[in-house]
Amino acid sequence: MTLLPHQRILIGLIVITLGLALFSLFLGHYLISVNQIFNLLSSPFYVNQDQLLTFQQQIIWQVRIPRILLAFFAGAGLALCGAVLQGLFYNPLVDPHVIGVTSSAAFGGTLAILLNYSTFGLIVLAFLFGTSTLLLIFILIKSLKQSNILMLVLIGLVLSGFFSALVSLMQYLADTEEKLPSIVFWLLGSFATANWDKLIILSIPTIIASYLLIRLSWRINILSLGDNEVKGLGIPVLFSRWLILILCTLIISVQVAVSGCIGWIGLIIPHAARLLVGGNHQRLLPIAFWLGGGFMIVIDDMARLISTAEIPLGIITALIGAPCFVILLRQQILSRA
Repeated sequence: MTLLPHQRILIGLIVITLGLALFSLFLGHYLISVNQIFNLLSSPFYVNQDQLLTFQQQIIWQVRIPRILLAFFAGAGLALCGAVLQGLFYNPLVDPHVIGVTSSAAFGGTLAILLNYSTFGLIVLAFLFGTSTLLLIFILIKSLKQSNILMLVLIGLVLSGFFSALVSLMQYLADTEEKLPSIVFWLLGSFATANWDKLIILSIPTIIASYLLIRLSWRINILSLGDNEVKGLGIPVLFSRWLILILCTLIISVQVAVSGCIGWIGLIIPHAARLLVGGNHQRLLPIAFWLGGGFMIVIDDMARLISTAEIPLGIITALIGAPCFVILLRQQILSRA
């Protein structure tokens, strides 16, 4: 059976991403040989009294593998949501921040740090504030009796600014010796505290929501045409739009809760994916998912290796994302000329 071009690209991306994940196992300040890594991967439950080997097992199975997988699912989820929201709002400059979920989840996390909550408490608060924002948007839209895209974006931006101000207030109130550095580092994004529990918390909702969004990709194609065209086809616009927004909110809020705020991924990766397969969301969403996951693995490797003190992910994504976005915009303009 002959594969279509977009199918070949998808298979290539999957192979490259898996290769990046395997290669990342060899990277780190503690060097482990190739043979040792393959032995550890082939026998994860092998017990040996040798203390050095036990330490190597902990590095591979308790540190590097959960971290690589956490980076993959965070990047994949953000890129997928970015592609979905750009189609839903018919605007290529939209990213996961536009509906206010990122800022509200960030406020929940900073509040948890300020109140000395545990890691579980931080995740719960960030998730609750992130998901409650969507409910607040729905209530405001109902009270204003406006259900168009422009009103949705405006309310999202207002709530995003409001919660950003609350985050700044939490930073102002935080103890400068202990709490403030923790809040700032968490807000800039990091996988330094990755473990299997966090991986489960992120991966399960991301896999389920991503699968449903990809299955709904044909509706996103139709919704991207505009409300008038969709109503003419007999498709429930409000139900479809809010279902898609709920799924995106689930992915974004869980990602922020587990690894902090990571910008630019949801903006630049969908543009790169469009250059590969075009604007059809049935082809675009799987490509964006795997491209975002692979890109985030590379970003996390850079964060770990550039300096002995780990660099927050938000700094690297901004430094790389801004020039990359300019290049992608230029390529899109040239392709249309």
